[in-house]
Amino acid sequence: MARPFHSIYSHGFIRSAVCVPSLRVADTAYNVEHTIALARRASDQHAALVLFPELGLSAFSNEDLFHQDALLDAVREAVALLTHESKTLSSVLLVGAPLRFQGMLFNCALIIYSGKILGIVPKTYLPNYREYYEKRQFAAARNALETEVRFQGQSIPFGNDLIFEAINFEGFALHAEICEDMWVPISPSTYGALAGATVLANLSASNITVGKTDYRRLMCASQSAKCISAYLYSAAGYGESTTDLAWDGYAMVYENNVLLAETDRFQVKEQIIFADIDLERLVQDRMRTTSFQDSVAEHRAQLRTMRRVPFEFEVPAHNVPLMREISRFPYVPEDSSALDDRCYEVYNIQVQGLMKRMSAANVQKVVIGVSGGLDSTQALIVAARTMDRLDLPRSHILGYTMPGFATSETTHSNARQLMKALGITAREIDIRPACLQVFKDIGHPFAQGENRYDVTFENVQAGQRTAHLFRLANFHDAIVLGTGDLSELALGWSTYGVGDQMSHYNVNGSVPKTLIHHLIRWVVKTEQFSEKTGTVLEAIAGTEISPELIPHEHGDRTKQPSQKTESAIGPYELQDFNLYYITRFGLRPSKVAFLSYCAWRDRTLGVWPEILPPAHRHEYDLATIKRWLGVFLYRFFKTSQFKRSALPNGPKVGSGGSLSPRGDWRAPSDSEATVWLDELKRNVPE
Repeated sequence: MARPFHSIYSHGFIRSAVCVPSLRVADTAYNVEHTIALARRASDQHAALVLFPELGLSAFSNEDLFHQDALLDAVREAVALLTHESKTLSSVLLVGAPLRFQGMLFNCALIIYSGKILGIVPKTYLPNYREYYEKRQFAAARNALETEVRFQGQSIPFGNDLIFEAINFEGFALHAEICEDMWVPISPSTYGALAGATVLANLSASNITVGKTDYRRLMCASQSAKCISAYLYSAAGYGESTTDLAWDGYAMVYENNVLLAETDRFQVKEQIIFADIDLERLVQDRMRTTSFQDSVAEHRAQLRTMRRVPFEFEVPAHNVPLMREISRFPYVPEDSSALDDRCYEVYNIQVQGLMKRMSAANVQKVVIGVSGGLDSTQALIVAARTMDRLDLPRSHILGYTMPGFATSETTHSNARQLMKALGITAREIDIRPACLQVFKDIGHPFAQGENRYDVTFENVQAGQRTAHLFRLANFHDAIVLGTGDLSELALGWSTYGVGDQMSHYNVNGSVPKTLIHHLIRWVVKTEQFSEKTGTVLEAIAGTEISPELIPHEHGDRTKQPSQKTESAIGPYELQDFNLYYITRFGLRPSKVAFLSYCAWRDRTLGVWPEILPPAHRHEYDLATIKRWLGVFLYRFFKTSQFKRSALPNGPKVGSGGSLSPRGDWRAPSDSEATVWLDELKRNVPE
């Protein structure tokens, strides 16, 4: 049976929960009651797994009480009750308990699902330093004599080498470790991840001391990043003994270095947090990260000894909405400080790339076509800062406006004002006479007065501009600075060869349109240039995006541009979203549409970059998203790769942010788009 489109479980996500229950020291009845109640809450929210703290059924701070038979018997009764209650729950439960096997007491994680204990994982590393005395009470995993134990009338896998795999849900593979296991140079979860576990869970108690929170956060983030995994971390909270220690109940969920959820610290009330984990994204990243596979090969002898515990996960059959923030602008951070850092880095990567190219080419001048649009503006301000860094006068930037048959007064004026404000050498070449000569030479109807505005009419203008720029570069001993951006390259929205696709060096080739928009606003906000320059930049950022190749009726140039790029190829904010998830993660179109709908369906939801004006905050329904994603798939996979295969040099800026055949993207120029378009049509409702 097909799963519903609007469910996370149809798109490779699982919902996780981490609980910090209320507890009492050595009161197992109270503790299991609260554990069951939180587990039921998580199950009601359709969580696939629920993590509880270390030794949560007994409490962590029992010290020598752990050696009391009465307490150990009560723990076993609590486990039996919890196992029975799990029959009515939809979640895999990970709970902590002290259990005695083979004459030794182990600090254990029990993995329970649907009325059955799937496995028991003993703690590997027992701290016995400073405030910790765990070796006084417990034995380590390495001391175990058997790989299975008899418990509750069944034989149960026992050890730190267990991976719990859902046989009917690809990518759902779980490994558990306990507290100190994460604090060692090579943790058990590292081997679990290399052996295929995508979800790493740590049952921790972790008392709090000054500065420890940041350290725990750093370690969880790092482990999730190195292992390309999700990392769930629990912690004991209010109710543990404060005889000598204190507890903040800080739990968190990371996915490949991204914090998805965290609890509030020092709370008296029990807490539960949820995080939807993208298993498909993790599997994709592991597949393409060759060094991860090398690590698997390096440790294959040990990894082959890891044991897999299969289980069949009951996948929710109804809609389970995504409980995760999806950024509308994956290339642009919403947080203002993060946006500042991002723009600073992008801007300086571009500047440094151009500095090196000019030095290597032994030139001191650049030639650039300035249209008054976003892309040429970004390239121009990069060139200006490059000249400043090289201690060269900005007059070494030779900027040319080249009005054609459709150049509007708005963009023409903006271009001239910007060049003047930046203090570059500004010139103007009217390309219309040269274009008319080409039209006459090739017999185009426009030369005889017919308003034939076809692709030839457009490309003759683009070609004349580029031809002029290259000859000007020859004449002035300079290089042509390219302006086309990543979004245009993805959609093939450029003129090949003798056109805007070509230059000597392109600083924008790895920067998407949405980020360029924010970069220009950032330059204004941070006062990188004069106030006068900032005023012009603001005007440019608010101008309709257009190639300006087809004129208004009756040749009226006083209006805004007649062509609207986004009416032809779709809103750049949607197409950049599509570009990011298809090229960076290789996601199937239906999943991209699902994520896009979650991000864009309601402009009142979620967080917007503060720098973006309210008037530019849009929303899209699923039909619109599907339509423009179809356009993207056809243009990206079917019609435009040949342009990307012949790109000029330019610096890579972001992760997955290059379509250069020498960088992130190598593809045949004659492939079909059928499989992507069919998947979109088949799996995304109208």
